Amino acid sequence: MNEVENIIAQLEKQLDSIQRALSALREVSGSTAAVQPTGVKRGRPPLKRRGGKRNMTAEARKRMSEGQRRRWAEKRAAEAADNG
Repeated sequence: MNEVENIIAQLEKQLDSIQRALSALREVSGSTAAVQPTGVKRGRPPLKRRGGKRNMTAEARKRMSEGQRRRWAEKRAAEAADNG
């Protein structure tokens, strides 16, 4: 067994111990929280999606518009200096 596999095995053992401890605590407290599965899920975690529509205030739109106008003006000035 190589080093990485050894580390994975140790972590899975710790995970099992933690899950058993959580189950015992849930039983003692009478909690109705969902019990996590004992298996280890592999792979990339799911992407987190934004909830709802993103709203922008009128002030934010104005700042963005002014900033873009300034960037365009700077770009035109730089192009004029290069061509002129």
